Amino acid sequence: MHVIVLGAGLLGVTSAWFLRQQGHDVTVIDRQASPAAETSFANGGQVSVSHAEPWANPGAPAKLLKWLGREDAPLLFRLRADPAQWRWGLEFLRQCTPGRTRHNILQIVRLGTYSRATLQQLRQEIGLQYEQRTQGILHFYTSAAEFEAAVAPAEQMRALGCERRLVSADEAVAIEPALRHIRPQLAGATYTAEDESGDAHRFVQELAKRCAAAGVQFRMSHTVTALRQAGGQIDHVEATDAEGRFQRLKADAYVLAMGSLSPRLAAPLGIRLPIYPAKGYSVTMPVKDAAMAHQVSLTDDEYKLVFSRLGDRLRIAGTAELNGYDRDLNRVRCEAIVRRVEEVFPGAGDTTQAQFWTGLRPATPSNVPIIGRSKLANLFMNTGHGTLGWTHACGSGKSIARIVSGLRPEVAFSFAA
Repeated sequence: MHVIVLGAGLLGVTSAWFLRQQGHDVTVIDRQASPAAETSFANGGQVSVSHAEPWANPGAPAKLLKWLGREDAPLLFRLRADPAQWRWGLEFLRQCTPGRTRHNILQIVRLGTYSRATLQQLRQEIGLQYEQRTQGILHFYTSAAEFEAAVAPAEQMRALGCERRLVSADEAVAIEPALRHIRPQLAGATYTAEDESGDAHRFVQELAKRCAAAGVQFRMSHTVTALRQAGGQIDHVEATDAEGRFQRLKADAYVLAMGSLSPRLAAPLGIRLPIYPAKGYSVTMPVKDAAMAHQVSLTDDEYKLVFSRLGDRLRIAGTAELNGYDRDLNRVRCEAIVRRVEEVFPGAGDTTQAQFWTGLRPATPSNVPIIGRSKLANLFMNTGHGTLGWTHACGSGKSIARIVSGLRPEVAFSFAA
């Protein structure tokens, strides 16, 4: 069967790889000139099953009220005359109940655990190198209230098989000595030894090469303009190439993996995807003082930041701004990230060479991605992964390949019908 995958980011390329492994002819289409050039380009670098507590949780409404009007708020709703944003926001609030939070954590942990194992197996089988580190992920807390709030979710994750254990401030410094500077402020931490980190952009680039060598066709610099249906299924894709020439592309099945652009293509088909772009920021800087720089991947839950070591670079990413499809860099938010880095690891990175980046994460209100068959017989979804695209990429890609092939996925997850 010929399958067209729409999107060449983490989700698109992993889908293409596993579809090819199932024996399908695969074509990947993307508007960029190379794979992983948008949201997968400079993300936080974490493969973090332990990052399973969704933004929508019982404590979120109070935090949002506290952060209103703050340009440097970790989660910033920039209210617009945008019905999609308001619908998303109302559904977000609905997801903040304890029961829904527990259900969403269950889905996120199951998929994350499966995906991490799938990534490890893939890496071993084909020898991928992407500056990966397997030293675990440490969540640290400089607020006693934030640490207390993390106890119950961590307990639920442990019950689900994600070993996110509570550790003392002293243990945290023993795991990551670079935290010694803020030892007096540490209220506690959690540690998941099985979690990983690595350069997602490099991973996609390397996997795309393997895909091409296995026979996957890549049509880069092709902008998808519409999906056309006939008789209850997709008939063809319309696109323009780099020279603006019209293209009509046909296949037997189609996988929509275009991140925050997915709702725009699905809406004319009568499919409303509850996805809204959440603009995330990252800062990448060279290591300046190796003695002060972290080695273990870290999460600062209070500031909604993650820290990863990518060779001789530091990658710090996080925060979320809901402001439509705007990708402008907000200097206040950039400076807030650098300021926090300097508070925690003073002098570790060369801030004079800091590179700033934004990407539009495809966020669902629940943080649970949309994976599975749509109401159109030959259209499949692999989108809406929010902050966990890197964590869930391999598991989602393998699962959608099995679904397209008429096989049962290997993980207990609420796949779309």
